[in-house]
Amino acid sequence: MGGFRARLHTIIFEADTPAGKAFDVALLGAIVLSVGAVMLESVSQVRTRYGHVLHAAEWCFTLLFAVEYVLRLVAVRRPLDYARSFFGIVDLMALLPSFLSVLFPGAQTLLVVRVLRLLRVFRILKLGHLLGQAEVLLTALRASRPKITVFLGTVLTIDVIMGAVMYMVEGEENGFDNIPRSMYWAIVTMTTVGFGDITPKTVYGQLIASVLMVMGYGIIAVPTGIVSVELAAATRQRPDTQACPGCGTQGHDLDARFCKRCGTALDWKGP
Repeated sequence: MGGFRARLHTIIFEADTPAGKAFDVALLGAIVLSVGAVMLESVSQVRTRYGHVLHAAEWCFTLLFAVEYVLRLVAVRRPLDYARSFFGIVDLMALLPSFLSVLFPGAQTLLVVRVLRLLRVFRILKLGHLLGQAEVLLTALRASRPKITVFLGTVLTIDVIMGAVMYMVEGEENGFDNIPRSMYWAIVTMTTVGFGDITPKTVYGQLIASVLMVMGYGIIAVPTGIVSVELAAATRQRPDTQACPGCGTQGHDLDARFCKRCGTALDWKGP
């Protein structure tokens, strides 16, 4: 069983062998076709003439991906760890909409999430170093999460206060008919989006809006600085793209012998 699982892991998770590359190329082709079928089905003229064909194709692709998902779970030593990984969740999400469409018609539109599976193209095109850079970016984002959370909480507090102030200054006659709607205006203004569906009419309201706009420019730079600092720290690490035989995780250090996520030896000869 170990030998079979090792060979299966090499074919499914590695693209350095002819069999592994052929598997990934066939998989990516199926993903592109399945997403294309979902997009074509949303066109009324095409759906009228070929709706039954596209529907059958969606189910064929779903069954194919279901078999592939099961094989991926079999190919790793820790199936639950792979199922909880990023690609494991994406693989599962690529299957659920078809089954949900039985209970909720129209849910099959969510099958376009399969396009996320095209990220595996980096391994096929020998662009593994880009996967390493993606791992660096994810590491920086995870490290930035506490600071970003505090920052977003501060921004939300400002929006609540400014929304309440604008509701008091402008009032219902100028479109600020309640505090939640005024908060919506504050968020749109602070993010410099400026839809223009609600605008202050009084001098004091316009003054407050001007202050909020200027404040928005300064606030936008804060998360950029936070992520930049963490990105510089994460860049000092050089992750590898070898897939763990236990959970399928990539992005290990070049000298790593064990998976940083599940602890499995990165060499199949290991325990």
